[in-house]
Amino acid sequence: MRLIILISACLVINSCTDKFSAYRKVPDYITKASSIDSLYYEAYDQTMNLWNVDYEELYIPTTDGIAHVLVSGPKNREPVVLLHGMNASSTMWYPNIQALSENYRVFAIDFLLEPGKSKVYDEVENVEKAIDWYEEVLFVLELDNFHLVGASRGGWMAVNLAFSNQKRIKSMILLSPAQTFTWIRPSKDLFKNIVKLFSSKEKRIEQTLESMSTDVTHIENSYIQQYKLGLETDSENEFILSMRPFSTNKLQTLQMPVLVLIGDDDIINESKTVKIANTLPKGKGEIINNAGHFLSMDQAEEVNKRMLEFLDK
Repeated sequence: MRLIILISACLVINSCTDKFSAYRKVPDYITKASSIDSLYYEAYDQTMNLWNVDYEELYIPTTDGIAHVLVSGPKNREPVVLLHGMNASSTMWYPNIQALSENYRVFAIDFLLEPGKSKVYDEVENVEKAIDWYEEVLFVLELDNFHLVGASRGGWMAVNLAFSNQKRIKSMILLSPAQTFTWIRPSKDLFKNIVKLFSSKEKRIEQTLESMSTDVTHIENSYIQQYKLGLETDSENEFILSMRPFSTNKLQTLQMPVLVLIGDDDIINESKTVKIANTLPKGKGEIINNAGHFLSMDQAEEVNKRMLEFLDK
């Protein structure tokens, strides 16, 4: 079945002057959404007002569902693929997209099992199937060589994707990757997130944001509203609980340049993450001051600077 879809995609691409024209039509699940989903999609579009650069939206049919991809930046430039964090959607990149898309062609993919505009057909019960889905999307986008950026759980997914695509990924940036180099460390903020399970929904969301960011006021209100609606529509996928840090030997097989950035007040990572990153064949780990787990929002200017310095090399 997957092969049939890929062949069909090739035929569509080859038959069009604009290879993505067939993927611009907004699907019915967006235009005829239920009331709760419609509210979320409206909030998503509202957050996109923060994007600050031209972009196009693609809806790519795959074996397991529809992939929603945001594309920005000059054509015929080196591609950069963005994998967002859990419950975030691609709109989380609003503080970073202007810097990244100035000299790169950027593809931000909404994960199939997360809030966003992608649409899953059936269960994606393990990481292998999720990686197959990403690879199918990349095939249709004709991205043979690209830079890869993953945040939080998107960082864990990026590493999984990198293991099976060593020659395709030119470099990889991991922003506070979750459960990737070390186990999530116990902390007061983690305890607070456990306690929040017994609090009101509004209080739970507030505590989550406070534990993930050093200063929630840095986060735009339209994104926070979208984030809240996303939590209401989100459904847990089974393989989240199977996420485990990778062994040192496994990580040592990564041959592309790897940059790992974590916040100095990161609930997910600690200094050991940086130490392990620096042992990779082409690895570099750094700590961003005055930043939490949401470091790309807490210290967007500094994170953008370090990402571009790394990519430009």
